[in-house]
Amino acid sequence: METRQAGWTHRVLMLLLMVYLLLPLLATFLYAFATEWQTTVLPQGWTLEWVGSMFEDIRFVEALWTSLYLCLISVALSLVVMLPAVFVITVYLPRWETLMKGLVVLPYAVPGVVAAVGLIRTYSSQPFDLAGTAYLLIGAYFVVILPYMYQGIRNSLLTVSAVELLNAAELLGARRVRAFVTIILPNIWPGVMVSTLLSFSVLFGEFVLTNMLVGGHIQTIQVYLYRRVGESGHLASAIAITYFLFILAISMVLMKLGKKMSGEVRG
Repeated sequence: METRQAGWTHRVLMLLLMVYLLLPLLATFLYAFATEWQTTVLPQGWTLEWVGSMFEDIRFVEALWTSLYLCLISVALSLVVMLPAVFVITVYLPRWETLMKGLVVLPYAVPGVVAAVGLIRTYSSQPFDLAGTAYLLIGAYFVVILPYMYQGIRNSLLTVSAVELLNAAELLGARRVRAFVTIILPNIWPGVMVSTLLSFSVLFGEFVLTNMLVGGHIQTIQVYLYRRVGESGHLASAIAITYFLFILAISMVLMKLGKKMSGEVRG
Protein backbone atom coordinates (compact mmCIF):
# COMPACT_ATOMS: atom_id res chain seq x y z
CA MET A 1 0.00 0.00 0.00
CA GLU A 2 2.80 2.40 0.91
CA THR A 3 4.57 1.56 -2.35
CA ARG A 4 1.47 2.49 -4.35
CA GLN A 5 1.09 5.77 -2.49
CA ALA A 6 4.74 6.60 -3.05
CA GLY A 7 4.33 5.81 -6.75
CA TRP A 8 1.31 8.10 -7.06
CA THR A 9 3.13 10.85 -5.17
CA HIS A 10 6.06 10.69 -7.59
CA ARG A 11 3.71 10.79 -10.58
CA VAL A 12 1.85 13.82 -9.24
CA LEU A 13 5.11 15.63 -8.54
CA MET A 14 6.41 14.84 -12.02
CA LEU A 15 3.13 16.05 -13.55
CA LEU A 16 3.30 19.32 -11.61
CA LEU A 17 6.92 19.77 -12.65
CA MET A 18 6.05 19.20 -16.33
CA VAL A 19 3.18 21.71 -16.11
CA TYR A 20 5.47 24.23 -14.44
CA LEU A 21 8.09 23.84 -17.19
CA LEU A 22 5.76 23.66 -20.19
CA LEU A 23 3.19 26.29 -19.23
CA PRO A 24 5.42 29.30 -20.11
CA LEU A 25 6.32 27.63 -23.41
CA LEU A 26 2.64 27.04 -24.18
CA ALA A 27 1.79 30.66 -23.34
CA THR A 28 4.59 31.87 -25.61
CA PHE A 29 3.31 29.62 -28.40
CA LEU A 30 -0.23 30.97 -28.08
CA TYR A 31 0.98 34.57 -27.96
CA ALA A 32 2.93 34.05 -31.19
CA PHE A 33 -0.35 33.36 -33.04
CA ALA A 34 -2.62 35.74 -31.13
CA THR A 35 -4.10 38.93 -32.55
CA GLU A 36 -4.98 40.34 -29.13
CA TRP A 37 -4.51 38.86 -25.66
CA GLN A 38 -5.00 41.29 -22.82
CA THR A 39 -7.94 40.59 -20.48
CA THR A 40 -9.10 37.11 -21.51
CA VAL A 41 -7.90 33.64 -20.52
CA LEU A 42 -7.28 32.69 -24.15
CA PRO A 43 -6.38 34.96 -27.10
CA GLN A 44 -9.27 36.84 -28.66
CA GLY A 45 -8.20 35.88 -32.18
CA TRP A 46 -5.58 34.04 -34.19
CA THR A 47 -3.26 35.12 -36.98
CA LEU A 48 -0.18 34.01 -38.90
CA GLU A 49 0.98 37.58 -39.41
CA TRP A 50 3.82 37.43 -36.89
CA VAL A 51 5.21 34.14 -38.12
CA GLY A 52 4.92 35.27 -41.73
CA SER A 53 6.69 38.56 -41.11
CA MET A 54 9.45 36.70 -39.29
CA PHE A 55 10.18 34.36 -42.19
CA GLU A 56 9.90 37.21 -44.69
CA ASP A 57 12.77 38.96 -42.94
CA ILE A 58 16.00 37.78 -44.57
CA ARG A 59 17.89 38.82 -41.43
CA PHE A 60 16.14 36.10 -39.45
CA VAL A 61 17.18 33.34 -41.86
CA GLU A 62 20.74 34.66 -41.99
CA ALA A 63 20.93 34.88 -38.19
CA LEU A 64 19.60 31.34 -37.83
CA TRP A 65 22.14 29.98 -40.32
CA THR A 66 24.97 31.95 -38.70
CA SER A 67 24.16 30.53 -35.26
CA LEU A 68 23.90 27.03 -36.69
CA TYR A 69 27.25 26.88 -38.46
CA LEU A 70 29.15 28.71 -35.70
CA CYS A 71 27.81 26.34 -33.05
CA LEU A 72 28.42 23.24 -35.17
CA ILE A 73 32.02 24.25 -35.93
CA SER A 74 32.71 25.04 -32.28
CA VAL A 75 31.20 21.78 -31.00
CA ALA A 76 32.96 19.71 -33.66
CA LEU A 77 36.30 21.36 -32.86
CA SER A 78 35.78 20.76 -29.15
CA LEU A 79 34.84 17.12 -29.78
CA VAL A 80 37.92 16.50 -31.95
CA VAL A 81 40.23 18.01 -29.33
CA MET A 82 38.58 16.91 -26.09
CA LEU A 83 37.70 13.31 -26.89
CA PRO A 84 41.29 12.04 -27.33
CA ALA A 85 42.61 14.44 -24.69
CA VAL A 86 40.19 13.29 -21.98
CA PHE A 87 40.75 9.66 -22.96
CA VAL A 88 44.53 9.97 -22.62
CA ILE A 89 44.31 11.83 -19.31
CA THR A 90 41.73 9.47 -17.81
CA VAL A 91 43.42 6.25 -18.90
CA TYR A 92 47.15 7.02 -19.05
CA LEU A 93 47.70 10.23 -17.04
CA PRO A 94 45.26 10.17 -14.11
CA ARG A 95 47.59 12.38 -12.06
CA TRP A 96 46.81 15.25 -14.42
CA GLU A 97 43.07 15.07 -13.75
CA THR A 98 43.22 17.54 -10.88
CA LEU A 99 44.96 20.12 -13.07
CA MET A 100 42.55 19.44 -15.93
CA LYS A 101 39.52 19.87 -13.70
CA GLY A 102 40.83 23.20 -12.50
CA LEU A 103 41.37 24.42 -16.04
CA VAL A 104 38.00 23.38 -17.46
CA VAL A 105 35.98 24.99 -14.67
CA LEU A 106 37.53 28.41 -15.31
CA PRO A 107 34.65 29.40 -17.67
CA TYR A 108 32.33 29.01 -14.67
CA ALA A 109 34.52 31.24 -12.50
CA VAL A 110 34.93 34.06 -15.03
CA PRO A 111 31.78 36.09 -15.80
CA GLY A 112 30.87 36.46 -19.45
CA VAL A 113 31.36 40.24 -19.42
CA VAL A 114 34.84 39.95 -17.92
CA ALA A 115 35.80 37.21 -20.38
CA ALA A 116 34.54 39.27 -23.32
CA VAL A 117 36.48 42.37 -22.24
CA GLY A 118 39.64 40.32 -21.78
CA LEU A 119 39.30 38.68 -25.18
CA ILE A 120 38.65 41.99 -26.90
CA ARG A 121 41.69 43.62 -25.31
CA THR A 122 43.90 40.64 -26.13
CA TYR A 123 42.83 39.95 -29.70
CA SER A 124 41.96 43.43 -30.98
CA SER A 125 45.57 44.44 -31.66
CA GLN A 126 48.52 43.08 -33.57
CA PRO A 127 49.65 40.44 -34.25
CA PHE A 128 46.17 38.87 -33.89
CA ASP A 129 43.61 41.60 -34.70
CA LEU A 130 40.66 39.18 -34.61
CA ALA A 131 38.14 41.60 -33.07
CA GLY A 132 34.67 41.14 -34.54
CA THR A 133 35.57 38.01 -36.51
CA ALA A 134 34.06 34.54 -36.44
CA TYR A 135 37.44 33.09 -35.46
CA LEU A 136 37.37 34.95 -32.14
CA LEU A 137 33.79 33.82 -31.47
CA ILE A 138 34.56 30.17 -32.26
CA GLY A 139 37.55 30.29 -29.92
CA ALA A 140 35.39 31.78 -27.17
CA TYR A 141 32.70 29.16 -27.78
CA PHE A 142 35.33 26.43 -27.52
CA VAL A 143 36.29 27.67 -24.06
CA VAL A 144 32.67 28.08 -22.92
CA ILE A 145 31.76 24.43 -23.52
CA LEU A 146 34.94 22.93 -22.06
CA PRO A 147 33.25 21.95 -18.76
CA TYR A 148 30.36 20.19 -20.50
CA MET A 149 32.54 18.26 -22.93
CA TYR A 150 35.19 17.31 -20.39
CA GLN A 151 32.83 16.17 -17.64
CA GLY A 152 30.51 14.29 -19.98
CA ILE A 153 33.31 12.38 -21.73
CA ARG A 154 35.12 11.67 -18.46
CA ASN A 155 31.98 10.36 -16.76
CA SER A 156 31.29 8.09 -19.74
CA LEU A 157 34.83 6.68 -19.60
CA LEU A 158 34.56 6.00 -15.87
CA THR A 159 31.09 4.45 -16.23
CA VAL A 160 32.23 1.85 -18.76
CA SER A 161 35.51 1.18 -16.90
CA ALA A 162 37.61 2.26 -19.86
CA VAL A 163 40.91 1.26 -18.25
CA GLU A 164 39.78 -2.34 -17.69
CA LEU A 165 38.25 -2.58 -21.18
CA LEU A 166 41.42 -1.26 -22.78
CA ASN A 167 43.65 -3.62 -20.81
CA ALA A 168 41.47 -6.58 -21.76
CA ALA A 169 41.57 -5.58 -25.44
CA GLU A 170 45.36 -5.25 -25.38
CA LEU A 171 45.70 -8.67 -23.73
CA LEU A 172 43.69 -10.12 -26.61
CA GLY A 173 46.09 -8.59 -29.12
CA ALA A 174 44.28 -5.41 -30.15
CA ARG A 175 46.29 -2.26 -30.69
CA ARG A 176 45.44 0.80 -28.64
CA VAL A 177 43.95 2.78 -31.50
CA ARG A 178 41.84 -0.16 -32.67
CA ALA A 179 40.72 -0.89 -29.12
CA PHE A 180 39.67 2.73 -28.66
CA VAL A 181 37.75 2.87 -31.95
CA THR A 182 36.05 -0.54 -31.77
CA ILE A 183 35.52 -0.99 -28.03
CA ILE A 184 35.79 2.22 -26.02
CA LEU A 185 34.14 4.64 -28.45
CA PRO A 186 30.91 2.63 -29.04
CA ASN A 187 30.40 2.27 -25.29
CA ILE A 188 30.91 5.94 -24.46
CA TRP A 189 29.19 7.34 -27.55
CA PRO A 190 25.77 7.91 -25.87
CA GLY A 191 27.45 10.02 -23.19
CA VAL A 192 29.46 11.87 -25.83
CA MET A 193 26.27 12.69 -27.72
CA VAL A 194 24.61 14.00 -24.57
CA SER A 195 27.61 16.28 -23.96
CA THR A 196 27.49 17.38 -27.59
CA LEU A 197 23.79 18.23 -27.47
CA LEU A 198 24.16 20.08 -24.17
CA SER A 199 27.10 22.07 -25.53
CA PHE A 200 25.23 22.90 -28.72
CA SER A 201 22.18 24.09 -26.78
CA VAL A 202 24.31 26.26 -24.51
CA LEU A 203 26.09 27.89 -27.45
CA PHE A 204 22.93 28.38 -29.47
CA GLY A 205 21.42 30.33 -26.58
CA GLU A 206 24.55 32.34 -25.74
CA PHE A 207 23.97 36.09 -25.91
CA VAL A 208 26.18 38.16 -23.57
CA LEU A 209 29.52 36.90 -24.85
CA THR A 210 28.38 36.90 -28.48
CA ASN A 211 26.90 40.38 -28.36
CA MET A 212 30.00 41.90 -26.77
CA LEU A 213 32.50 40.13 -29.01
CA VAL A 214 30.88 40.32 -32.45
CA GLY A 215 27.45 41.90 -31.95
CA GLY A 216 28.27 44.76 -34.30
CA HIS A 217 29.69 42.52 -37.03
CA ILE A 218 27.96 39.13 -36.83
CA GLN A 219 24.29 38.68 -36.00
CA THR A 220 23.32 35.38 -34.37
CA ILE A 221 19.76 34.36 -33.57
CA GLN A 222 20.03 35.64 -29.99
CA VAL A 223 21.37 39.01 -31.10
CA TYR A 224 18.59 39.19 -33.69
CA LEU A 225 15.97 38.38 -31.04
CA TYR A 226 17.37 41.04 -28.71
CA ARG A 227 17.21 43.69 -31.42
CA ARG A 228 13.62 42.89 -32.39
CA VAL A 229 12.12 42.14 -28.98
CA GLY A 230 11.17 45.80 -28.52
CA GLU A 231 9.18 45.94 -31.77
CA SER A 232 6.44 43.49 -30.83
CA GLY A 233 5.88 40.92 -28.12
CA HIS A 234 4.04 38.73 -30.63
CA LEU A 235 7.01 38.79 -33.00
CA ALA A 236 9.44 38.03 -30.18
CA SER A 237 7.28 35.06 -29.15
CA ALA A 238 7.25 33.76 -32.72
CA ILE A 239 11.04 33.99 -32.89
CA ALA A 240 11.41 32.24 -29.52
CA ILE A 241 9.10 29.38 -30.49
CA THR A 242 10.86 28.92 -33.83
CA TYR A 243 14.18 28.90 -31.99
CA PHE A 244 12.92 26.21 -29.60
CA LEU A 245 11.52 24.02 -32.40
CA PHE A 246 14.77 24.40 -34.34
CA ILE A 247 16.80 23.26 -31.35
CA LEU A 248 14.42 20.33 -30.86
CA ALA A 249 14.77 19.27 -34.50
CA ILE A 250 18.57 19.56 -34.41
CA SER A 251 18.68 17.51 -31.21
CA MET A 252 16.55 14.75 -32.73
CA VAL A 253 18.71 14.64 -35.86
CA LEU A 254 21.93 14.49 -33.84
CA MET A 255 20.53 11.73 -31.63
CA LYS A 256 19.55 9.71 -34.70
CA LEU A 257 22.98 10.21 -36.23
CA GLY A 258 24.61 9.28 -32.94
CA LYS A 259 22.67 6.01 -32.73
CA LYS A 260 23.46 5.22 -36.36
CA MET A 261 27.16 5.94 -35.95
CA SER A 262 27.29 3.92 -32.73
CA GLY A 263 25.69 0.97 -34.50
CA GLU A 264 28.08 1.22 -37.42
CA VAL A 265 31.11 1.33 -35.10
CA ARG A 266 29.83 -1.68 -33.17
CA GLY A 267 29.29 -3.55 -36.43
